[in-house]
Amino acid sequence: MGLFSSVIGNASEVDISKIREEYMKLLGSNEQIEKAYKLIRDMIIFTNKRLIIIDKQGMTGKKIEYHSIPYRAITNFKVETSGHFDLDAELKIYVSGMSMPIEKTFSSSCNIYEVQSILAEYCSK
Repeated sequence: MGLFSSVIGNASEVDISKIREEYMKLLGSNEQIEKAYKLIRDMIIFTNKRLIIIDKQGMTGKKIEYHSIPYRAITNFKVETSGHFDLDAELKIYVSGMSMPIEKTFSSSCNIYEVQSILAEYCSK
């Protein structure tokens, strides 16, 4: 199911030790990667200070957009768990100043409760 989920665009958890070196240049002082999720070519990284959404663009993926969202800018979020027929979990993040939420889909193998827990912890600080 993991490969199939990746192909249809569902995020799955990534071992942070494997991506830490590649994305270290994005981190500020005393900033640590807490969790990371891969969505085909894109990436969602939760640090102890912010959420980073990495969007690889174009056919080759050489052009990359890094969207940094401080947790204090997140006004609220929604988590929808997977069901019997809908095998995907969904996350919607509402950011101050944006009219539409950021939406991401997670595979059923991903612990969406853990994603919710990270957001709950850091958005309440």
